[in-house]
Amino acid sequence: MSSTQPTSLTQALPIDEIRYNEQGLVPAIAQDYLDGTVLMMAWMNRDSLQKTLETGEAWYWSRSRQELWHKGETSGHIQKVRSIRYDCDSDALLLTIEQIGDIACHTGERSCFHRVDGIKDAPPADTLSEVFKVICDRRDNPTEKSYTCQLLAGGDNKILKKIGEEASEVVMACKDDDKDAIASEVADLFYHALVALAYHQVDLRDVYRKLQERRR
Repeated sequence: MSSTQPTSLTQALPIDEIRYNEQGLVPAIAQDYLDGTVLMMAWMNRDSLQKTLETGEAWYWSRSRQELWHKGETSGHIQKVRSIRYDCDSDALLLTIEQIGDIACHTGERSCFHRVDGIKDAPPADTLSEVFKVICDRRDNPTEKSYTCQLLAGGDNKILKKIGEEASEVVMACKDDDKDAIASEVADLFYHALVALAYHQVDLRDVYRKLQERRR
């Protein structure tokens, strides 16, 4: 089951075409609009979906309370909906959201999917975010044998020198039109740029926000 039909909130989502279950509900996955992290799963009915479209904020249906539920109404952790997709069978929704407060779970965790085999762990995000998380861990918990730690210990002089070298290698790979080399050298450039971000305490999500602005 794949998400194939996107819609912005300014477009009409065909509510009547959504295939609700016997209880009049449809599962809705909330996904972070910047790094793709799956934050939570809840249920929607026709009314909550309509409220979501009207307000631009996520509304769900609480099965336990049997009432509409405005996400974050009491905690302040509302979800601003950027887009809604429905899958190929029209029986599941994917909400791309901006999570205010960066907390979606009632436990205070960023995501409801924060456990692996009973152990707390951050949910997976995109590859750059995962690599950046490792780099930040090396920064905060340095080890002598880590190349990343050696870069960070060398400060701007060492990090920026490597960025310059990797940028030059990207240029040469492109000049040679070597696709495998281009991919490899760009990966190296991305990695060293992430080290620079970590060294200067700049969050990768801030970079993503800048890219989102350019996308618009």
